[in-house]
Amino acid sequence: MESFFILGNETLERLGTIGLLANFMVYLTKVFHLEQVDAANVINIWYGFTNLTPLVGAMAFASFATLLGLITITLTAWLPQLHPASCNSKDPLSCAGPNKLQFGVLILGLCFLSIGSGGIRPCSIPFGVDQFDQRTEEGVKGVASFFNWYYMTFTLALLITKTVVVYIQDQFSWIIGFSIPTGLMALAVVMFFAGMKRYIYVKPEGSKFSGIAQVVVAARKKRKLKVPAEDDGTVTYYDPSIKSSVLSKLHRSKQFRFLDKVAVVSEGDLTPEGAPADKWRLCSVQEVEEVKCLIRIVPVWSAGIISLAAMTTESTFTVSQALKMDRHLGPNFEIPAGSLSVISLLTICVILPFYDRVFVPFMRRITGHKSGITLLQRIGTGIVFAIFSTIVAGIVERMRRRRSISAGDPTGMTPMSVFWLSPQLILMGLCEAFNAIGQLEFFNSQFPEHMRSIANSLFFLSFAGSSYLSSVLVTIVHKFSGGHDRPDWLNKNLNAGKLDYFYYLIAVLGVFNLVYFWYCARGYRYKVGLPIGDFEEDKRSDVVEMTSTKPIM
Repeated sequence: MESFFILGNETLERLGTIGLLANFMVYLTKVFHLEQVDAANVINIWYGFTNLTPLVGAMAFASFATLLGLITITLTAWLPQLHPASCNSKDPLSCAGPNKLQFGVLILGLCFLSIGSGGIRPCSIPFGVDQFDQRTEEGVKGVASFFNWYYMTFTLALLITKTVVVYIQDQFSWIIGFSIPTGLMALAVVMFFAGMKRYIYVKPEGSKFSGIAQVVVAARKKRKLKVPAEDDGTVTYYDPSIKSSVLSKLHRSKQFRFLDKVAVVSEGDLTPEGAPADKWRLCSVQEVEEVKCLIRIVPVWSAGIISLAAMTTESTFTVSQALKMDRHLGPNFEIPAGSLSVISLLTICVILPFYDRVFVPFMRRITGHKSGITLLQRIGTGIVFAIFSTIVAGIVERMRRRRSISAGDPTGMTPMSVFWLSPQLILMGLCEAFNAIGQLEFFNSQFPEHMRSIANSLFFLSFAGSSYLSSVLVTIVHKFSGGHDRPDWLNKNLNAGKLDYFYYLIAVLGVFNLVYFWYCARGYRYKVGLPIGDFEEDKRSDVVEMTSTKPIM
């Protein structure tokens, strides 16, 4: 029951923030009269900051921050003083842009949203899992059920925001369209605090980042310590019983053995009670192996950024393309440009059951692997789909531009159905199903259970990096691709620019990234750990398990 309030808060927060992001490109170009490059940069920088803030988080404070951000953005649509004057020109880009006050209030609202999202998203999953006792069978089942409900409510939030909310914003009123997510977020705050007396609070055990820092500092202090290449029984490692909150124990691995010195017991490292005399000089084997997990993951994590950048870039410029294409579905209904991403979402909804029920059993018979293919193979497959998606996007944009120029419409409209954008969106949905979800599962499985908050933060950090990379690419291409009386690739007039060249550029970067990912993946060693129930250990955390009784001088 306690997790119901947590899921409600998370779902309504996503309804608010995703309801804003889904159609925000249209809002910035039509209401704030920004050029597509400037609008894309605003979205990318905001999205990057939003995914950086999960490194710090607190759900109660963050819920209020999100609500304040949504109220601020709603006010930019409601109060005439907070947005540029309406313009009757058929080309919004020829209208006056926002002044400093209007743009400043807009950015302020986005900052509040980033802070709020950063507090809710990384905390909701660990806090929800804390409501279950994973040492019992009922608790394990409860956690599995929680994850199922989490992804179901997340999908529901996406469907509602990208269809109903976007349609209201596009066809009726931006004020109403923003007020709905704001009202839902207010309900989220009420729901979260309604469960305060029911929640189970796990006592914090200190920052995981301080433990990582202790290993790094201790490694520097002991860098001159000589340790035999093979364990010959002459070395003592500090390997105490792990805490009750830790569900699996890690044993010494052969990778990054220079860090093993951190766990070597030298003279004076232990108190008479068997505890470290200085935690910045002596760390346990478990703590050392946790840092090794992080080091192993970082190269793989970095390789995922460029493929996610393809998703980020297409999500912004696809809207610009859609605005210049025939979006009619029947004689009276026009599809909102911001709703096209539903195609990717529906692809994910179709492919995930197929992947789980058909693909995995089929591949399991071939490879013998319990998941059909490894997590790194799944991520790599997603990177390949991202490359194909950007190539197809470039081809479709080339066709669109040629048809638009041939049609000669002064507004740049193209006699071409918006559903021509479907192939690239389907491929991008496949990319997300394999790459993004594969990354989330990879990070959560390769970190120890009690470090999953860091794993989730790394996942959001991937999107932050991709957003900033997209912003840098957009800025560089916009500045340097033109010249000599030629418009740049990302010109505000799509027909004058070369958006297809920009897509091809991302595809080339994706190929190089695929090679880099292959190099990182081939040397990766998966985490080896056993559930704590497999060990008969004393629960005292101050007992040292000795491989030798002779300390190193």
